[in-house]
Formats: sequence, C-alpha cells, structure tokens
Amino acid sequence: MEKLVINGPTPLKGEVTISGAKNAAVAILPATLLIDGVCTIDNLPNISDIKISCEILEKLGAKIKWNSKNSITIDTSNISTTKAPLDLTSKFRASYYIIGSMLSRMGEIEVGMPGGCKLGARPIDQHIKGFELLGANVSIEKGAIYAKAKSLQGCPIYMDIVSVGATINVMLASVLAKGTTIIDNAAKEPHVVDVANFLNTMGADIRGAGTDVIKINGVEKLSGNATYSVVPDQIEAGTFMLAAVATRRRFINKKLYY
Repeated sequence: MEKLVINGPTPLKGEVTISGAKNAAVAILPATLLIDGVCTIDNLPNISDIKISCEILEKLGAKIKWNSKNSITIDTSNISTTKAPLDLTSKFRASYYIIGSMLSRMGEIEVGMPGGCKLGARPIDQHIKGFELLGANVSIEKGAIYAKAKSLQGCPIYMDIVSVGATINVMLASVLAKGTTIIDNAAKEPHVVDVANFLNTMGADIRGAGTDVIKINGVEKLSGNATYSVVPDQIEAGTFMLAAVATRRRFINKKLYY
C-alpha cells in the first residue's frame, strides 16, 4: 500500500475494541517457554508477528491450541530442542526474547539474528551484557546467536542505556536463575510491567516493574495453569481518543484498562 486516501468530512461514532499491545504480546509468548505446564493467553493482537512467534514455539516443542483469533492455550511442558528455526527467528526483531527464556529454562539456545523493521540502530549489546553477567557464554556466527550456560546466577546488572528489549530479556533470563538479580536503569514502559505481571501470575517473583530498578528473586519453576490477558495497546487507544477529539464526536474505547 503506497498511500491512504481519506475523503471527508465524515463524523466518527460508535464503539471500538482496543487490541492487545504488540510489544507486550511478542515478549509474553516467548515467556511461556519458562512454564512447565499449560497456560492461556487472551487478547493477543491478530498480527503476523504473533503467528510467527507461535510457529517458532511449536518448532521448539510447544503445543498450541487456538481458542479464537485472539486467544491461545499453550503447553510448553515438553520442549524438545534448543535450536530455533533460523529462517523464522530472523524475520522479526522480538525473536530475541527466545534467548532469555531458553537460557533460563534449558541452559542453551541457537537463534537467527533478529530481523524485522529497520528503525535506526538498535544493537543487542545490552542483552548480551546481561546474559554474560548472569553466567552465559554468547557468540554470534554466520547470522546466528549461540548462548549457553551451565547455570545462571543472579547478580546486579546496570543498563548502560534504557532499553525495553534488554530489560525484558534479562528479566526472562533471571526468573529461574539462582539468587537475586537487580536490573538498574531499567525501562519503565507498560509492556515491561505487563510481562512482569504475566510471569508473576505464573509463579515468578519480580518486584519494581514500572520503576527504574527491577528485582527478580529466582524461583525453581513456573507452574502455569492460569489465564492471562495482554494489556490493551496504549498507542492504539490514544489514536482513537485523538480521532474522537478531532471530529468532535463521541465513541467508546472498550476493554481499556490501566
């Protein structure tokens, strides 16, 4: 699609349902790899990144049942490989969350270099720094990332720059690590909070999400057997709110909870 053509004036009215936040959903799906059991994820956005994420999880051994276009039940109790399909993981950037989850759950992982949209320079050095401080060995060869650890040990980690991806990824890697991990200069976005809330629902011990210091006390396992609904997307909600203001009309945002 090269352009949008909007013919107006056309007043807006009615009701809209706000989709689940993409940036939370693409991290929550890999986070299910930490669970030794079954969970249900509701309010998933109906986008290609979600479908590719589910395909990757299935390749790793997860069993997924689609309850609707926005809801899945996933069983990750029998993960069978630590090699993620390189062709799929290289299609979108958020595939790097598989590294943190699989390091924590299985102790090793091989994924393709994350791809997706090019929004300026977005290196993954802070992710790697966090993994290595926790005790992992990480290398990049021929377009693939290899990460391995005999065991992960909690420790203080200072983020040189505020990074949502690195904050979430280190959080994922720390959930099943021994001891306590403290992430300083952490990102505070709503999707960081949503991932932490999801993990806590499944049995993790994460405190301080939404502030610049996050404390993760490692636990032995996440048991699942719960249902979680992805937080509504704040950008989508704000867009509809501005549209209502601009057209001087009224409509209702459904399922908008903060």
